[in-house]
Amino acid sequence: MSTPQQRPADTLRKPDWLKVKVPGGEQFNWIKARARSLRLHTVCEEARCPNIAECWQGGTATFMLMGDTCTRGCRFCSVKTMRAPPPLDPGEPENIAETIRDMGLEYVVLTSVNRDELPGQGADHIAETIRRTRLANPRLMIEVLIPDFKGEPALLEQVLLARPTVLAHNVETVERLTPTVRDPRATFAQSISVLRHAKRFAPDIPTKSSLMLGFGETEAEILAAMRALRVIGVDFLTLGQYLQPGRGKLKVVEYVHPDVFARLEAQGLEMGFQYVAAGPLVRSSYRAAEYYIGRALRGRTPAPEPS
Repeated sequence: MSTPQQRPADTLRKPDWLKVKVPGGEQFNWIKARARSLRLHTVCEEARCPNIAECWQGGTATFMLMGDTCTRGCRFCSVKTMRAPPPLDPGEPENIAETIRDMGLEYVVLTSVNRDELPGQGADHIAETIRRTRLANPRLMIEVLIPDFKGEPALLEQVLLARPTVLAHNVETVERLTPTVRDPRATFAQSISVLRHAKRFAPDIPTKSSLMLGFGETEAEILAAMRALRVIGVDFLTLGQYLQPGRGKLKVVEYVHPDVFARLEAQGLEMGFQYVAAGPLVRSSYRAAEYYIGRALRGRTPAPEPS
């Protein structure tokens, strides 16, 4: 692993283990066309995910709610930013639900941009999408990857009351590098508080988080972040390689070797995480992790909403 000092990124060459196939195929093209026709957005495209071909061809997609423009400006992210994005599409919850039904999925991830300018920051829109999606797909497992809602517990609770199968929120990087990597409004402590409150409010809903590696973090810092997540009861963890999504974004400091990811995965399991997906191409929405989580949770039915 790197020392905390950065090395010139232009001296790095992408290793063979990060090479992926060019996207294509019938299922891939169907999802892309469907998303365009209904004005839906997928994080697979917006985040330029290297696994898009594998996941889409296999009938898996991660849908991004509340548009394609975020009110925050994290330096690792390729999503467009604006202080006041366009209004929400009121038809989005139903369109998402119908598209997922037509895809015949068993497990889906719903994520979103930050919408700090909205009253309630879009928590009600996310919750409604979960409810509509489950109504149209009764056997579907729904993982929701949420923003931090500025740490406001009532907004988080609104989403949890919609009864997602898994509640995910990403710390993204180690604590020392958070001010460099994420928007100033997002802090490591705030993300930890979101995940802690989620577990306290709805202890039966598994929680999940993710770290990107390659910003110049040390292995000791990664393990400290993992322990911080485990202490508050996070159940599932993913660790993946950061890849620069475009010019003007943070450069890669280090391409972490697969052996390091394997070692971190083993250490995470020793800490007590139910599942750890770790590897250069692993992302927070990752098909192999979702397959395991779905299999582990299959047979459990969502608890009824509190009266």
